[in-house]
Amino acid sequence: MTLPKTPDQILLLHNPRCSKSRATKALLEERGVSFEERLYLDDPLSRSELEDLSGRLSRPVTEWTRKKEAAFAEAGLSAESGVEQVYEAMVSHPGLMERPIVIRGQRAAIGRPPEDVLALLD
Repeated sequence: MTLPKTPDQILLLHNPRCSKSRATKALLEERGVSFEERLYLDDPLSRSELEDLSGRLSRPVTEWTRKKEAAFAEAGLSAESGVEQVYEAMVSHPGLMERPIVIRGQRAAIGRPPEDVLALLD
C-alpha cells in the first residue's frame, strides 16, 4: 500500500509484535476509524516514501530512528550519522523506524503514546 494522498485516507504503519502499535490500532478501532494497515517489516518503505514520511511528520529521519536497536549499530550507524546514512540504513533495516506511525493525508504522527495520533483525527 502506498502512502495516503488525501485526508480521507488513513494508514497505520504497524508492527503487531509492538505493544504501542497494537494499542494504537485498538485506539483507532475503538473510535470506528477506517484505516489501512501496512506491516512495514514485511513491506518496507522505499527511500522516497521515507523522505515523504519525514515531511509529513515534520521531523528529520534522525528523530524517528530507533537508536537503541541492535540493527542501528549493525547498519554502521552512530550518533554522528547523517540523514543520508540513516535513510539508507532504514531501507535495509525497517525495524529502525519508530513505531507505530499513523498517516492521514499529508500529515503523520508517531503513536508514542498511542493518544498522540488522535490529533490527526480532528
